[in-house]
Amino acid sequence: MAALVAAARAADCPYEVALVASDKPDAAGLAYAAGQGVATFAHSPRGIPKAEYEAAIDTALRDAGVGTIALAGYMRLLSGAFVAKWRDRIVNIHPSLLPAYKGLDTHARAIAAGDAEAGCSVHVVTEELDAGSVLAQARVPILPGDTADTLAARVLVEEHRLYPRTLAEYVTR
Repeated sequence: MAALVAAARAADCPYEVALVASDKPDAAGLAYAAGQGVATFAHSPRGIPKAEYEAAIDTALRDAGVGTIALAGYMRLLSGAFVAKWRDRIVNIHPSLLPAYKGLDTHARAIAAGDAEAGCSVHVVTEELDAGSVLAQARVPILPGDTADTLAARVLVEEHRLYPRTLAEYVTR
């Protein structure tokens, strides 16, 4: 999220970050966004039906004039109804070379499989987990002695490079 906000500050960036939303009111990214002058929305989903919670997020996004949702660190599964309302206007960054290793624990799974490389993918969000069209990928070698944490750190560097560039290309299509 911070990489997207920073990239949006460039004069030639075709997008702006209109709202940073989180399901965790104490998320560090909210403080960062507010410090950058970006509007925030934070609301815990605990004790609220999923449809009601997603309706609140939908309202906040529309009120902020959001045209495309860029997920970054949002770990809740979106309902099919929410995705349908925003069809082809939600993108996500995932820490694997999709379609490999959908879901969680991607780095450990790639190491355990003996893969030579890992990476990240920016994809369009659909109702199926991590299954939308892949827009771009960045590859990172898996080094001897890598752990999930060391690999994750190197992949994160590539995520910060790939996501802003890919989002910029996507919103200008």
